[in-house]
Amino acid sequence: MTEPKQNFGSRLSTLLTGRFLVNPKVIQQWPFILFLCLLALIMTASSHSAERKVHRIAALRSEMKELHSQFIDTRSQLMSESMETEILSRVEEAGLNLRKSPQPPVIIKTQEDE
Repeated sequence: MTEPKQNFGSRLSTLLTGRFLVNPKVIQQWPFILFLCLLALIMTASSHSAERKVHRIAALRSEMKELHSQFIDTRSQLMSESMETEILSRVEEAGLNLRKSPQPPVIIKTQEDE
């Protein structure tokens, strides 16, 4: 019964010291082992790249939402400042001698417009 424990101990020792790697049966498998290591490295790099892209997309979406709300605020401010009453009050405040015309503007049509 002590033999399996010694067998387990010697196997564990072989594994931890790396002696199994120089075994003639394992040496024939080195190209395949290196290929598996290369695939593991490629998979890890691909995973990190995908994770970086996910974080970048999340940051860009957040920035896009912020810019969209800024656009809406700027557009509403422009609309309120370009109202006729706002323009008239600004002209009065500036002291310009301008007044509102009682006649509507005249539309000039060219031959290309017709």
